[in-house]
Amino acid sequence: MAIRFDRPVSSAARFSRLLGAFSLVLALAVMIAHRFGGLATPYLVLLLIVAAGCALLAAMLAAVGLRSLWMTGAEGGLAALAALIYAAFPLAIGAFAAEQYLTLPDIYDVSTDPISAPDWLSPPKSDQIWLKRNPDVTPEDREKQLTAYPELTGRRYEGALDRVLEAVRKVAKQSGITITRSSGDTEPGRDPEDKPVKPPQASDDAVADAPDIIPVPTPRPYDDDVAKLIRGANGVTLQGTTRTLILGLRFDIIIRLREEAETTFVDIRVASRYGQHDLGFSAAIAGDYLKALDAELLGIAGG
Repeated sequence: MAIRFDRPVSSAARFSRLLGAFSLVLALAVMIAHRFGGLATPYLVLLLIVAAGCALLAAMLAAVGLRSLWMTGAEGGLAALAALIYAAFPLAIGAFAAEQYLTLPDIYDVSTDPISAPDWLSPPKSDQIWLKRNPDVTPEDREKQLTAYPELTGRRYEGALDRVLEAVRKVAKQSGITITRSSGDTEPGRDPEDKPVKPPQASDDAVADAPDIIPVPTPRPYDDDVAKLIRGANGVTLQGTTRTLILGLRFDIIIRLREEAETTFVDIRVASRYGQHDLGFSAAIAGDYLKALDAELLGIAGG
């Protein structure tokens, strides 16, 4: 008489696979709906929290299934492994958000000029739904920014405002920033390429393309008399919007240019639209833009 051994089946492992698959599908679905559809950001955050929670539970059940496999030889090892693979993406998003939330200050607005931040041409408005926040940026918030992002400072370029403005617009377009409003005295709404070109004189044909002033980024003084003069001078202000690449989170941006003699100061302000905590995205957007602007102006100088 043959003896047949029946292996026990781990229900936890099988359920973990279903739960892990659900968490992955939910995370991808809400990200696509937010990036390309009309899903509001507060609902995106809520559903991603649910997806991360399901993924965490799936991982815990998968661990139980693997333990049963090790201890009693229960079936479900492949199901538990699949659950861990499915849950990896939602868990990664949740872990990243948690790490940023716990290690970075709870601010949603950053500026390269924390003392006199550029004013919005049109104050951004959005329905916070459940992601409530303090509508006013306080001096304490600016102190938190200075502590967390000391490298986020404005730029001073040794070049005329119109030349720097051309680079500012070009880099904004390359960075995915859509300019929605502008104010100033150098026709910011007009594309610099459409401006009439002044014919070069016959005596300086050989150096017609050479810039008179080489734009060089240098630190902007904050508290001296020159800084106060620059802030009160005429210039150009551009306001726009941008979205992050993967999640499609919306941010409002304002870029201020001020000219003093042949020096142009550039400040940028970035604010998220929802919640009190921007998870560091605002500072990253501002820093990336300024680095690209430095490279663009240095490239003009080098050309």
